[in-house]
Amino acid sequence: MERTREVIRKIVKDGYAKVAEQGISCCPSGSCCSPSNSARNISKTVGYSDEDMNAVPEGSNLGLGCGNPVAIASLKKGETVLDLGSGAGFDAFLAAQRVGKSGRVIGVDMTPEMIKKARANAQKGKYANVEFRLGDIEKLPVENDSIDVVISNCVINLSPDKEKVFKEAFRVLRPGARLMVSDLVLVKALPKNIKESIEAYVGCLSGAVRKAEYLKLITKAGFQDAEVISESNYPVDAMFDNLKGAEDAVVSIKVSAKKPAVKGA
Repeated sequence: MERTREVIRKIVKDGYAKVAEQGISCCPSGSCCSPSNSARNISKTVGYSDEDMNAVPEGSNLGLGCGNPVAIASLKKGETVLDLGSGAGFDAFLAAQRVGKSGRVIGVDMTPEMIKKARANAQKGKYANVEFRLGDIEKLPVENDSIDVVISNCVINLSPDKEKVFKEAFRVLRPGARLMVSDLVLVKALPKNIKESIEAYVGCLSGAVRKAEYLKLITKAGFQDAEVISESNYPVDAMFDNLKGAEDAVVSIKVSAKKPAVKGA
């Protein structure tokens, strides 16, 4: 049975609230929570270095990513960065270090518990150039044409309205600015039992779409030069129990795209 968008949103929101409140250091469903799948090990698997993980406040890395958008964003001093689905602040804090005191990072998350945790981490780490706002990524609490780089890590696939997410990202970016995200996409259809699984929804699987469709949604929102920068297998079998049939259906991709510059600028 196909779930409505609001039901999906509640499933995801409740799952990540649980992560924030209980401090679970891996996927919200809990099925991957074993010593071998600690937040640190998961983050290493998807591309973070020890230096990255040691550079942020303790408790900000929950091992929820599927790639490292900050690594490909080519962030510059003084830029304003928006992190979609910022969680406990891991990528936002890494971005803040790269844009420096003259730059700014805004994290948006729909889960009050995550926002509370991220703000506490920012205070603990004394990040004066980072702020976290409660809101939906389908309706961003951010001004038009105010952002230099939009980043996101394994979050857009959770949205039941990805087209709206990309349109919102396009709206808030300045002309000529860029989108750099890591996400999960499908290379083949998921088995029905997984597609309808609550665990898989919260674990970023059931909401994933085909790679071509993902890129098409970015282009449809108005972006130019949407392309996959890198692609790697996602260890579904290591991250979840009882998801046989999905092992080779999901890949992690890093995608870049640009908002067109104003003509004559």
